[in-house]
Amino acid sequence: MPNTTVCPLAKKCGGCQLQNLSYPEQLHLKQATAIRLLGRFGHVEEIIGMKDPYHYRNKVQAAFGVNRQGQIISGVYQSASHRIVPVSDCLIEDKVADRIIVTIRKLLKSFKIRPYDEDTGRGTLRHVLVRRGWRSGEILVVLVTAHGMLPGKRNFVRALLQRHPDITTIVQNINAGQTSLVLGPHSEVLYGPGYIHEQLGDFTFRISPRAFYQINPVQTEVLYRTALEYAGLTGTETVVDAYCGTGTIGIFASRDAARVIGVENNRDAVRDAISNAKANRADNVRFYTADASDFLQGMAKAGEHADVVILDPPRAGSDTAFLSCALALAPRRIVYVSCNPETLARDLNFLTKRGYRAEKIQPVDMFPHTDHVECVVRLDKMN
Repeated sequence: MPNTTVCPLAKKCGGCQLQNLSYPEQLHLKQATAIRLLGRFGHVEEIIGMKDPYHYRNKVQAAFGVNRQGQIISGVYQSASHRIVPVSDCLIEDKVADRIIVTIRKLLKSFKIRPYDEDTGRGTLRHVLVRRGWRSGEILVVLVTAHGMLPGKRNFVRALLQRHPDITTIVQNINAGQTSLVLGPHSEVLYGPGYIHEQLGDFTFRISPRAFYQINPVQTEVLYRTALEYAGLTGTETVVDAYCGTGTIGIFASRDAARVIGVENNRDAVRDAISNAKANRADNVRFYTADASDFLQGMAKAGEHADVVILDPPRAGSDTAFLSCALALAPRRIVYVSCNPETLARDLNFLTKRGYRAEKIQPVDMFPHTDHVECVVRLDKMN
């Protein structure tokens, strides 16, 4: 049965590869993918889907440009290109975030703010990023510019707030590089504190513009609760949270562990993680800015031990250097949270050949209508 809510931009955009399938068909396909790639390591549980698989992305970013008629457009880059597909209302993006981006697009002309042109180097606005707290309702707007100048900055902020008084903070981020990265290294707070808060489970987390935070709040709770269940903590364990981001998984684990050590190479994320630990009174958590491999290697050389190692790497997965360092800590259990079953299969192959067995494999649908599959795997050390 085809999907009855097909996006009219699905073919042009390319972001939602499974729009032509009904949601049950999408889940069936993802389950089959997980079994094909991971089934040789153990039983793959039934994928956990969403009750309402629409408008789940609470982080929305739009590129800005000018079309052939000279009109300002905003939207997403067409898959594998730098061509902007104009978007005003996306079926998987937060509705409020989409409305804010449309308002910004309409305001630009009256404030004589031009989109940045990569070919000529002229113009100002490159992207707009909006994060909205699903539970808190707080909204962060990031205006990404090619340089520090933003004409009529104060009046522009005032006009935007008049139309969207629910915005809690606005930040100008400066990205002067010729890069595919959306955000640059420098930011200036134009309104509010420069970050938002969001509730996840019983905890509150601070989210700043450059810090990583999961974009599907409903499924994030499912994912993290599964990871903690698989960790099997009893209150006596030392837990290492590698690739810890803003500290979400580590702080989740803190109530059931003796101590938690988080490591992350994104300095902004670690700053948020430390703040989050204080705000949630997680006194048994310590976060460090470092390369995960180097940090774990240092722990092993110092004779330190971890009972549980939790991994949540980027799509490229871990590498053999990191995994070898993790094994040097001789954890009795590894919980691997993955957003790419192909690199997960590669890493599981490495780990299962070195004394670990995959006991549980749970797929979670974090990104409905796309071909992405998230998985949580529990690996136990064999005696």
